[in-house]
Amino acid sequence: MPRTTTSRRTPDTDTRQRIVAAAKEEFARYGIAGARVDRLAKQARTSKERVYAYFSSKEALYRHVAEEELTALVEATRLDTADLPGYAGILFDHFTARPDHYRLITWGRLELADAETDTTDPLRATITRKIEQLRDAQRTGLLDPGWDPVDVLALLNQMATTWAGQPEIAAAAAEQATDTSTAARRAALVTAVQRLFPRGG
Repeated sequence: MPRTTTSRRTPDTDTRQRIVAAAKEEFARYGIAGARVDRLAKQARTSKERVYAYFSSKEALYRHVAEEELTALVEATRLDTADLPGYAGILFDHFTARPDHYRLITWGRLELADAETDTTDPLRATITRKIEQLRDAQRTGLLDPGWDPVDVLALLNQMATTWAGQPEIAAAAAEQATDTSTAARRAALVTAVQRLFPRGG
């Protein structure tokens, strides 16, 4: 008789994953202050007490969820210094597909702005690594050395998230742009970045 394959997942693992999934939706919609643990517990089909058994506070749960989302962002949007227009397009695609991700991260920036800075923050490490990649690109002739790499990264990120960060402009584009498609917005972004930071040879 063939041996049946058993899952390594446990009820506790399933519960924790449901809590995290529900928390992502709750925080993206309501922010940290507006999120309610009893509401997300109900969505996760568990109890408020069970949520606190896994996470010591609502803020701790947010930080866990935000770190997961930032890790996913880093994996999905690796920097190619030879193709900065392509990188901007990838960022645009990510936030177009995941507007909830942008809202989730933005809530943290607003509500935890006065919190003590964590020097081990993975986002800070990612930013530092990308700045070093840009410096290397300048040394090898892929990027104009006249730019400060910090400014390059800031401009790329800001331009790529323009539509996610300004939904009112996105709504106007959907009604008033000559070409109202998302593809047209992406093409405009890539063209603008290409003019600022041409693809390396």
